[in-house]
Amino acid sequence: MESMNISLPEPLKQFVDGQLATGRYSSVSEYVRELIREDEKRKAEEQLEALLLEGLRGEETEFTRADWDAIRTRALAKLKARKQQG
Repeated sequence: MESMNISLPEPLKQFVDGQLATGRYSSVSEYVRELIREDEKRKAEEQLEALLLEGLRGEETEFTRADWDAIRTRALAKLKARKQQG
């Protein structure tokens, strides 16, 4: 695992320390990792929403077997990549 140094102004450091004091996080690193994961999740949800809206605005077409196969392949690749990260 790689290390990073992060500089925070005192009010933000106090906030992080308060989060640790709740007992939910055992370290600053654990807290920051969760924040990053939540940000990744939020961005993925925003991208999905944008794609869904684009699809709703687009021309209506029928899905073929090849379309479903392509979706399945992409989904499995993303799942595999996520398992390798975690």
